[in-house]
Amino acid sequence: QVQLTESGGGLVQSGGSLRLSCAASGDTFSTYVMGWFRQAPGKEREFVATITRNGGRTDYADSVKGRFTISRDNAKNTVYLQMNSLKPEETAVYYCAARLYGLALSKDDYNYWGQGTQVTVSS
Repeated sequence: QVQLTESGGGLVQSGGSLRLSCAASGDTFSTYVMGWFRQAPGKEREFVATITRNGGRTDYADSVKGRFTISRDNAKNTVYLQMNSLKPEETAVYYCAARLYGLALSKDDYNYWGQGTQVTVSS
């Protein structure tokens, strides 16, 4: 099993940037496909981005393409989410997640989750 801990959330103005980190422990990080999701109050948890084990392939929700970048450092057991040009409607708790097989866009396909980090974008 893998344990995940997110950090880097906070308050940022509209148009600003944040970089989230997710540190993994307990198992071999490089064997996991990683994803980022977010959940706003009263809404379903939604897919944001995902990255393959070696970082060679990524996929994004259409709403964040061109503004967010997912990356990973297997030597540091960490996955990142660089978020630029943030919008108020992207205020949410951001979660990282892990799964053992290929890229997946559904939250139901991920087995392990962090506790989340709050991102608040002010207008």
